[in-house]
Amino acid sequence: MTDSIASRLKDFDSRLADPEALRLAFGCACAERVRHLLEDEAVIRCLDTLSAFVAGRTDRIALEAVTAEAAALANHHQGSRSLDGVGHAAVSASYAVANALAGRAVQAADYAAYAAVYGDGGYGAVSDPESFVPEHAWQLATLERLAKDRGARTDSP
Repeated sequence: MTDSIASRLKDFDSRLADPEALRLAFGCACAERVRHLLEDEAVIRCLDTLSAFVAGRTDRIALEAVTAEAAALANHHQGSRSLDGVGHAAVSASYAVANALAGRAVQAADYAAYAAVYGDGGYGAVSDPESFVPEHAWQLATLERLAKDRGARTDSP
C-alpha cells in the first residue's frame, strides 16, 4: 500500500503548483493521527508547529527551527533500541513527526502506520502485514481528500 501512496503523491506533485504543501499537509495528518502515542512534550510541540504551519498560523522560519529538533528527538528516544509494542509505538510516532516536518510524507506515513499498529496491541506490524490495511486505506483516502482540497484532479490520468 505504501507504493500506491508514493505513486499517488508523485502523481499529485505533477498536478499542483505547490506540491510541498500537499506533502506537509499529508505528513501532518498522518502524524496527528498518532499524536496520542507521543510521549515527549518537545515532540508534541514540534507537531504543533507543523500543524500551525499547515493551517497558515506560523511561518517557515518556525517550521525550519523545529525540523532538526524533531529529528534529534526521534533519534534519541529512549525506546529507540527496543521493539516492545507500546514503547515502539512512541518511537515510530516520533519518527512520523520528524519525517512529516522534513517533507518526507511517505516516510511519515510509514512510521505513523507502524505506530498505529504497534499502539493497537504490539507485534502485528512484525508478524501480520494485513494489520496495516485499515491504516493504509485511511492514509490513501486522506491523501486523496487533501489533494482535492488543494485543487488536484484526483482521478487517475
